[in-house]
Amino acid sequence: MDGGKGVEAGPSTTGVVGEKQERQKEMADKALAEAVIDYDDDEEEEEEEGSGVPVPVPGFVPGPLLSLKEQIEKDQDDDSLRRWKEKLLGCVEGDLNGLCQMEPEVKFHSIGIISSDFGEINTPLPVDGNRSSQVHFTLKEGSRYQLKLTFNVLHNIVSGLNYSNIVWKGGLQVDQSKGMLGTFAPQREPYVHTLEEETTPSGALARGIYSAKLKFEDDDRRCHMDLKYSFEIKKRS
Repeated sequence: MDGGKGVEAGPSTTGVVGEKQERQKEMADKALAEAVIDYDDDEEEEEEEGSGVPVPVPGFVPGPLLSLKEQIEKDQDDDSLRRWKEKLLGCVEGDLNGLCQMEPEVKFHSIGIISSDFGEINTPLPVDGNRSSQVHFTLKEGSRYQLKLTFNVLHNIVSGLNYSNIVWKGGLQVDQSKGMLGTFAPQREPYVHTLEEETTPSGALARGIYSAKLKFEDDDRRCHMDLKYSFEIKKRS
């Protein structure tokens, strides 16, 4: 309406506010982009190249460890989170009174070797002390094989269970492999996990007896098994 006394227009603030908001948005976008870059860099630093095994970050302090009972009972008001926990942990929900222990435990029952040469051989764990220095299995040169593990997870969730396998011949390290098994919740039935396929070397120098050490740790650097074993590679007939 044009009626009444007009108010003298002062300097317009619309453009100033708009420019200020635009600058704030640009600064926020830039900060977010830098944060994403920093996060990606940290992710790369936390893993050894090509191994998939996390490496401790200097100065990193893990969050407080909660018992499985506390984890299940936490966030009961969040329906979606509660349903997810029930799906993941429903098999142990009836045993809450026995799940107050903080530290997870991985109990290994057996280690097996699978090969096209002889099928499958399983050795109960822990290995008898009298057999620790004996040859546990024999492979032919150039043969493909896999290690198979059977284990239970007790008390709490074990996060980032990973392995390293170091092999020596004549006192010299000849091979090393690492890999990630994953995160496992306690359950009544044992887990069965097969490691990546390997191929034995060929040739006269490759034949003989090898010693090895298989080690399992989690994200918190807890060692759940440190197994020494021996095997032999023979000439393919």
